[in-house]
Amino acid sequence: MSEGIQVVGLYVRDQDEAYEFYIGKLGFRVHTDQRNGGYRWLTVQHPEQPLFQLGLFRPQAPIHDAATARALNELVAKGAMPPLVMAVDDCRAAYQRLRARGVEFTQEPIARFGNIDANFRDPSGNGWKIIEAGA
Repeated sequence: MSEGIQVVGLYVRDQDEAYEFYIGKLGFRVHTDQRNGGYRWLTVQHPEQPLFQLGLFRPQAPIHDAATARALNELVAKGAMPPLVMAVDDCRAAYQRLRARGVEFTQEPIARFGNIDANFRDPSGNGWKIIEAGA
């Protein structure tokens, strides 16, 4: 029997905006983009991790009521969720490449704790950290 985590979800305020960011700026690719009425199942993958999907989901019915969906959007926008971490071979080169694609960083690459890392946020407010381990 094979078991493992296949999809990890993020809350996004606008799935079209998230699509443009994750595909157009981060270079991910679409795995699934299916609609069922007002609900959209949108998952993307990093090109070097084809077995793992990142779900870009809107807080909405039927999972959340309207008040909860608003509260979740507000928390994400404030950066309240823990950051996602992407390992890179060269943090400074990844920083330059992503900046050239329009990613706005909240922290430039800095060496600390035996690593070099930089931070950015997606359009919904989800934090990301790129880390060059063992620098």
